[in-house]
Amino acid sequence: MSDILIKNAKIVNEGNIFKSDVLISGDVIVDIAENILEKNTDILINAENKFLIPGAIDDQVHFREPGLTHKATIKSESKAAVAGGITSFIEMPNTLPQTTTLKELDKKFDLAKKNSFANYSFMFGGTNTNIKEIKKLDNKRVAALKLFLGSSTGNMLVDNQKVLKEIFESTNLLIAVHSEDEKIINNNLNAFKLKYGNDIPFECHPKIRSEEACLKSTKKIIALAKKTNARLHVFHLSTKSESLLFDNSVKLKDKKITSEVCVHHLWFSDIDYTKKQSLIKWNPAIKSVEDKNALWDALNNDRIDVIATDHAPHTIKEKSKKYLECPSGGPLVQHGLVSMVQHFLNNKISLQKIVTKMCHNPADLFQVERRGYIRKGYYADIVLLDLNSPWKVEKKNILYKCKWSPFEGITFDSKVTHTFINGKLVFENGKFDDSFRGREITFNR
Repeated sequence: MSDILIKNAKIVNEGNIFKSDVLISGDVIVDIAENILEKNTDILINAENKFLIPGAIDDQVHFREPGLTHKATIKSESKAAVAGGITSFIEMPNTLPQTTTLKELDKKFDLAKKNSFANYSFMFGGTNTNIKEIKKLDNKRVAALKLFLGSSTGNMLVDNQKVLKEIFESTNLLIAVHSEDEKIINNNLNAFKLKYGNDIPFECHPKIRSEEACLKSTKKIIALAKKTNARLHVFHLSTKSESLLFDNSVKLKDKKITSEVCVHHLWFSDIDYTKKQSLIKWNPAIKSVEDKNALWDALNNDRIDVIATDHAPHTIKEKSKKYLECPSGGPLVQHGLVSMVQHFLNNKISLQKIVTKMCHNPADLFQVERRGYIRKGYYADIVLLDLNSPWKVEKKNILYKCKWSPFEGITFDSKVTHTFINGKLVFENGKFDDSFRGREITFNR
């Protein structure tokens, strides 16, 4: 047990920015006040001119363990996440083996307990054949149920409509979906194969995984959620037309159907394929400037509820293959928060809105216990940001195991200087406490 006093911070929390001190004792915040006395404090940090925010909760990451550890591990990617101000993550089920049985889910929790720098939870994967396992899930332990309606890395496509309906009727868990129409994608892909053979340009990716494919799938899954009264969360919106399907007339706590946007869909557009090529090949695809601008509108007017990374690393060797063999996805957890702060510095979004979408809302959506806010009695998962500390993304400072980033060469004007998790200073100015391990996230359900 140790006491940490953070002095003179500009706190960004619950829609406000105010100057205050924060006192941490053990693993929780015990006081938030203008002038907390320094007596009996083990660690004193002067946060003058820095912003203090809740640790980000990333609701969609792929850390590739087990089975794909040549790309990434829970240890390597959680460490990068902590350096990027992410204190808790929810990891996806398309590993090897897939997280589609209770046995494999337990194995993942054991891996994370031994290796994760950040707090952790996992989604359970739904398939066409594992409804019996889904019905056995402990709602207080599993973050959510994940369904792939369009195929992606680790093909877990759920395309049996009868099974889909049964899943939606059989669980009280939030159902998170990757929403693309597989038939439309395959028809588009076949047309481009006829035109280009094996040398399809990466610029064709948003035409293959098209707006039509996203819109048709998302309309269909929203209709099913409404019919069955299920709790639906649509991952990584990429189109203007989809963004208009979501409601901003009610508060988040009253929404049964919510949505998310990822940092890459807010940063890049189809004009970037010429330069970035495979490095910005994601599913769903990066689409037009108009789509990107509409996503910004939907984010700022609260049709979109969450900002995530969909961190999905592959080796540079894998990403160097031709279009048909090149996997989709890229590493983002180290740079997701600072990329959003850069948008604040460019007047596209407020700091309060960033904190709402990356910290508060994920905690509320998934009913995370005592995280996502700077409040007395909450776990001390907090992050200090210096908004006047430019640095360039280069190979030497990239922490992902795959050692590349789609942001390589870009200068960010803000930097994460300190990351506290469960009251422990885990990251400080580039240095880690390598002995620290995060905890399993718990849920108020």
